[in-house]
Amino acid sequence: MNDTPGHISFTGEVSRALRGSDGAIILVDALEGVMTQTETNIRLAVGEEYCKPVLFINKVDRLISELRLSPKDTFERIDKITNEVNELIKKVRPEGSNWGVDFAKNSVACGSAKHGWGFTYEILLEKNLKPQDVFVKYNEGDIEWLRENLPLDEPMLRMVVDHLPDPVSASKYRIPHLWGGDLNSELGQSLQKCDSSGPLYGMITKIFLDPRRQYAATLIGRVFSGTFNQTDSIYLLGSRTSNRVKRLGVMEITDLLDIPKIPAGNLFALYGFICPSGETFIHNEMIPKDKEEIGKIPTFEKIHYACKAVVSRSIKPQDPHDLGKLGEVVGKWIQADPTAEFRLDKESMEYILSGIDPLQIEILTKRINNQVKIDIGEPIIVYREKINAKSKQFHTKSSNAHNRLLLYIEPLDEKTEELIDEGKITDLQNEKERAQILREEAGWDTKEARRIIDVFKGNVLVNGTSGLQRFDRIKNDLVSAFRNWLSECIIAKEPAMGIKAVFTDAVIHEDPRHTQYAQTASMSYSAFSLAMLNADPHLYEPIQRIDVKTPQGTEAGVNSIINRHRGRINNVIPEREYVRIQGQIPAAEIIGIADEIRSSTQGRAFFGYEFKGFEKVPPSLEEDLILEIRKRKNMPLEMPSTKSWERFIYKRT
Repeated sequence: MNDTPGHISFTGEVSRALRGSDGAIILVDALEGVMTQTETNIRLAVGEEYCKPVLFINKVDRLISELRLSPKDTFERIDKITNEVNELIKKVRPEGSNWGVDFAKNSVACGSAKHGWGFTYEILLEKNLKPQDVFVKYNEGDIEWLRENLPLDEPMLRMVVDHLPDPVSASKYRIPHLWGGDLNSELGQSLQKCDSSGPLYGMITKIFLDPRRQYAATLIGRVFSGTFNQTDSIYLLGSRTSNRVKRLGVMEITDLLDIPKIPAGNLFALYGFICPSGETFIHNEMIPKDKEEIGKIPTFEKIHYACKAVVSRSIKPQDPHDLGKLGEVVGKWIQADPTAEFRLDKESMEYILSGIDPLQIEILTKRINNQVKIDIGEPIIVYREKINAKSKQFHTKSSNAHNRLLLYIEPLDEKTEELIDEGKITDLQNEKERAQILREEAGWDTKEARRIIDVFKGNVLVNGTSGLQRFDRIKNDLVSAFRNWLSECIIAKEPAMGIKAVFTDAVIHEDPRHTQYAQTASMSYSAFSLAMLNADPHLYEPIQRIDVKTPQGTEAGVNSIINRHRGRINNVIPEREYVRIQGQIPAAEIIGIADEIRSSTQGRAFFGYEFKGFEKVPPSLEEDLILEIRKRKNMPLEMPSTKSWERFIYKRT
């Protein structure tokens, strides 16, 4: 069993846990009902990862003891939640399946995790009890009776055994959906059969950094094909490294129980090395001798995370000598949770830690602080820099004037951005496979699609030249310059997205001493920057979808708060004693808004949000915001202009 919180701050853990699972127990709060995050988790579980669902409705005790609902009203609430969950499942379930949840068929359980009781319809019949008996026991204050006679583990275990699939059955329909390789190959057949005698193939789904072992890493994952032996060395397809296993077994809460071999279909845990969670691995003996063939080994489809890193905090060690150690510690936690990001600001010598929301950053900084004492800055929103037009071509030269570059940039089409975001287009991909996807799904010209030399965080670099001499000498430096430029772009040193850069000509000096990174970077940076200024650049802000469920009579106050924070209300839905308010709000306005909503509703509102996307900052705010960000980053307090890069423009003489 994989246990994972459902909160938006942990959406990365949710997605990876689901990849290693065949079924999912969806938990819905009886008071809150179906919220935005419920919808997200059902979409991830059922629609993205093909995990068959059952439902547990929790906190039924609060309907009885706090809201004082009658049995009739309580049953109506449970029916309503069940119907809403079913509607969401039907929208995303695999084609041809009839997945759903039904109290009458024992795939819905109700109960109280806090008080340790629960039941399905079948259990009530077996024990000759009625749901009303629960109300009687609460009126008598006899929670112990409920715990003894309706123990919660019984309905949960029965739902798993009776309704969720075994690994062999699930592999038949999950592997064609989650794996992009040849299904008719030996490996493809073994994966679909969950064959323990086939080639070894698995995935790391979680990194557990154990505070009892000086935060040494325990890797948790699943074997999808073959048998994983304790003596095996495995090859990680993402990082392209071989690693030896020191201990192999399974987790029991936080302890590793040694087991000599783990057959396909099972979860495992191991000590010995650390890697990013989400890695696909094979047995060392399966590595092809031809290095080009290694890149063609299919991995699992990229896990689609529901959120982006849109909040940052600066962190620096209290002891400056610990800067290197802090980098190692943060690096470990980022490998455990790849939805977070970090980088070193070389000017301030601070690490900038970015995450989904303030809570995720707060949890990460507490964990980091346990290992290295740190000072933490205030939360900062991470914006994006985008262009809205195609630039003209710019011809630049290197600092030593021995190299030249001619290029233009233009906005990436929405479909290509979507393919990159979904992980269908990556930098490590075989170029023929990538070109085919771009041609068939995004309408790219085949020749141009074959000439992509980098894909990085929603941006693409294309070699538009023909017969360019000595290009291999500067290719890696050009890619490095492109990535560095995108990471801290020109408007306010915020990351760029949605950019397609095409260089159409270049002159590369024949002497390698004149083509070092310092030279190629200067002409690349200046060309990218001049082109961007010519392509109608703007600042884009992250937008959150907001979902508030508040008692009748308090909705006016909530509406006022959302509007005051530049939000937009899209839907107001009466739900018995509650009103559900759905809308959207800039992420910059989310910080602190929960306290305002609690204050306005005497703490009785439920509040959730989900990343929606990036939208252009309103024109009335854009320049002031850019200057504010530039001031914070110690940049010149003026809007960017061409004068910073004009000296690199190549002029024919």
